[in-house]
Amino acid sequence: MSDIEINKEMTPERIRDLGIDSWPVWEKEVSVFPWTYDTDEVCYVLEGKVIVTPDGGTPVEITKGDYVKFPKGMSCKWEVKEKIRKHYDFP
Repeated sequence: MSDIEINKEMTPERIRDLGIDSWPVWEKEVSVFPWTYDTDEVCYVLEGKVIVTPDGGTPVEITKGDYVKFPKGMSCKWEVKEKIRKHYDFP
């Protein structure tokens, strides 16, 4: 299983080419919860800040403007520090 991948340098052109603006939006208030990915997921963070800690792994901070890939099968803990809004897709 691969780790969380983060691209912090998304350009408007890349966002357009991926069709991110047409993806559904998910949002969550400040909270802490466990999560397991049953499929690969990609997302683009519109606002907020979260710390995602894979089981047995290193915490990763995800913030506005990040394009993130989560691997299928990863279990983790989400700590939403600031209300999060993100576009998401299951490629």
